[in-house]
Amino acid sequence: MPMPSRILVIVGSIRPNRICPVVAEWVTSVGREILPAEFEIVDLLDWPLPMDGEPSIPATGDYRTDLTKAWSEKIATGDAFVFVSPQYNWGYPAVLKNALDHLYREWAGKPAMIVTYGGHGGNKCAAQLHQVLTGLKMKPLETMPGFTLSRSFIEANTGALDPATEFAEGRAMLEQAFGELGRN
Repeated sequence: MPMPSRILVIVGSIRPNRICPVVAEWVTSVGREILPAEFEIVDLLDWPLPMDGEPSIPATGDYRTDLTKAWSEKIATGDAFVFVSPQYNWGYPAVLKNALDHLYREWAGKPAMIVTYGGHGGNKCAAQLHQVLTGLKMKPLETMPGFTLSRSFIEANTGALDPATEFAEGRAMLEQAFGELGRN
């Protein structure tokens, strides 16, 4: 498969005081240093997809709402994806699952990189997301960078984070994942 030319970075949280957009920006900046691809950040906050808002199953592609049709068009423009997600209670946010479940064909066959963060680094979130992406017939990477947040940072809940500093020790794994993405 040729190197992806257009990579969509999905911001997988809409919670107030979220750090996901800042983490996604940092992840994107690292990706731009490694891959000669066009990157676009797609924030789920800008895509208020209702829960189970379509009458047909996504595999049919029979979308009825304008928002789902627009979501389909947006996702179809990507030939690879980076999912940036916090770990919530050993899983990933419902908004991300809902965004994934709204479509099927648009995801299928495309490589997917999973980047997680949380009080325990996000490995359980990554495992669940990997399983769902596999079910969508995507090609999730084996390397899944996970970044640990301190308990004091989580409890402060200010939304302020400098990922380049906080996650510096994990940057090599992020670079490795982008290298893997470039080969898929």
